[in-house]
Amino acid sequence: MSDTYGIGGTEVKLDANEAFADIPRNRTLLVEKLTNDPAIKPVVQDGLKTIEEVFEHFGPKVEVEFENADGVGKKEMLKFANLGDFGAKGITRQSSFLKDLATEKDQYVKVVKQLKTNKILKTAIADPEAKQALLDAIRALLTEIEENK
Repeated sequence: MSDTYGIGGTEVKLDANEAFADIPRNRTLLVEKLTNDPAIKPVVQDGLKTIEEVFEHFGPKVEVEFENADGVGKKEMLKFANLGDFGAKGITRQSSFLKDLATEKDQYVKVVKQLKTNKILKTAIADPEAKQALLDAIRALLTEIEENK
């Protein structure tokens, strides 16, 4: 017996699509807590046709506290106007703390790339005297930068 037939008074071909109505493609149901504030009572909000309208109506935002390497906290308010704001780039775009971290990360990536590919730098690091001279030059530059802030 084939899997496409069921048993009944007569042989009936099964069609799984008959039991389910397709949801029209122009419908969206969004169910999510969009604020930290507790709801006084649940409310059905009619008339919002796009996700952007939902974000505009509810104005979701959250206050987050970031902590730097020294353990110092910094509070920032993150607001969400579209789904892109929930991704790493969207959150970083609106946070000065995360922008600074991203810049620092990019600088470290560049240094690592130089350490892996720059033959002159590799040679200098391999020689103890050249390495010490390079470190002394970097320390002098750092001191100069700190003094001119």
